[in-house]
Amino acid sequence: MPDRLTGLEVLAKVAATGSLSAAARALGLSQSMVTKHLAALEARLGTKLFHRTTRRLSMTDAGRIFLESSERILAEIEAAEAEVAADRLEPRGQLRLNVPLVFGVRQIAPRLAQFAQIYPRVTIELGLNDRLVDLAEEGWDLAIRIGNLRDSSLVARRLAPCRMAVCAAPAYLAGHGTPRTAADLAKHNCLGYTLAQAGAERWVMGGRSGLSIAVSGNLRANNGDALLAAAVAGQGIIYQPTFIVADDLRAGHLVQLALDLPPSELLAVYAVYLPHRHPPAKVRAFIDFLAGQFAPEPPWDRGVV
Repeated sequence: MPDRLTGLEVLAKVAATGSLSAAARALGLSQSMVTKHLAALEARLGTKLFHRTTRRLSMTDAGRIFLESSERILAEIEAAEAEVAADRLEPRGQLRLNVPLVFGVRQIAPRLAQFAQIYPRVTIELGLNDRLVDLAEEGWDLAIRIGNLRDSSLVARRLAPCRMAVCAAPAYLAGHGTPRTAADLAKHNCLGYTLAQAGAERWVMGGRSGLSIAVSGNLRANNGDALLAAAVAGQGIIYQPTFIVADDLRAGHLVQLALDLPPSELLAVYAVYLPHRHPPAKVRAFIDFLAGQFAPEPPWDRGVV
C-alpha cells in the first residue's frame, strides 16, 4: 500500500507542476506509481482531488483544501528534519549528563564553564550519583563511568586512566606505624568503600594480576570524600582513586604508601552513550572536550604518580 507521506508529496508536486509525468520526473517515480499514490489518497478521503481529462489536469475544491493542509504538514516535517540534521552538525540543546558524585563535583563541574564558553548553545543537566543509571530508561544522553564496564550494549570511549593509591595521614602513621607490605594492612584500620566492586573489606591490588587483599576497619562509607576526610583526620588508611586524594597528597595531608603490591591498573574513566549511527553533536563535543582536558595525563595525577 502506498504510504501516506509519499502520497502528500505526490499531491503537492502534481499540483505544482500541473502534470503527472512532470511530477513523476521530479520525484524520481514512474508515472504509474504517481497515479497509484493519487488513487490511494482519493480512496482514503472518499473524494476526487483532481479533474482529469486527456488534455488537462485541474484540482477540485476538495483537492485545494487538502493541498493547503498537506503543504503545511510537509513544511513541518521538513523543518523537523532540518532541526535533527542541525543537531547532528552543531552542538546545541540540552545535554543530560550523569556522573559519579565525587568525580562530578571535583573533575566535571569545574570544567563546565569553559565548555559553556566554547559551546554557548548547549545547556547541561548534570546528575550526580553513584547509582548505575539506565541511560535509555532514564533519558540520559551521556554518562561517565569509572571502573570495569558491565553493559556491553553501550558505546564507550576511554577518557583517562583511573589510578588507585593507598594513603594515610602522617599522624596516623606516626601513631600506628607504616605498613610495608599488603599483608601488613591486616594489622591496620582500613576505611572501606562500600560501593567498590570487591566490597568494603577486599582491596584489589597487584597491578593487572588483581589480587584480593582482606582488610578491616572501624569505618565504611559509600562516598569517597567522606573516607578522605576521615583519613586526613588520622582515623585510618584509605584505598581511593587519585582524583580524590591527589590534592591532599600534594599538600602533605596524606602520604602515599609504597607496598610490595602495586595498586590496581584495571580501572579507567569512560564516557558511555547509547548506540547511534550518528550521535548528536552535543554528545560528541562534550566527549571530545573531556578527552582534551584529560590528555595526555589526567590533571589530578600530575605531580602525584
